[in-house]
Amino acid sequence: MKKVSKFVASMGLLSLLSVMPLAAQIVNGVDFTTSFPFYAGNAELPAGSYKITHPDMNTSLLQIQSNDGVKSAFVDIIPTHSAQPHSHSDVTFHKYGNTEYLNRIWIEGQEYGMKLDPTRAEIKAAANANVVEHSLSASRP
Repeated sequence: MKKVSKFVASMGLLSLLSVMPLAAQIVNGVDFTTSFPFYAGNAELPAGSYKITHPDMNTSLLQIQSNDGVKSAFVDIIPTHSAQPHSHSDVTFHKYGNTEYLNRIWIEGQEYGMKLDPTRAEIKAAANANVVEHSLSASRP
């Protein structure tokens, strides 16, 4: 009986800890503008203005949509954590050669962020070139 109680308590704690990263929420979306094309997941998106939303808080999917509504992509995210709350919202890209990949999203005032799950193409690019990381400011509407 003690083993069952320990197991139930452990699973309850694990469930609670797995919900904590959901604190990284993009309630009204995050806007950003790029001067370069980039990949978000497997989708290649042109330079322009975009909005990132978390359409279903119960999933690990984000939607990235151009402000004109023409281009859109859904991407898987992995929760990430910072020791301090972020002082501003930003999006981070990894550049391999001439190819940019959206990598992370941080929201102002939150310790939790979102890292895009790397695709096979990005993993292959990372094996063949050095990464250059850079960030762009993002804003919440």
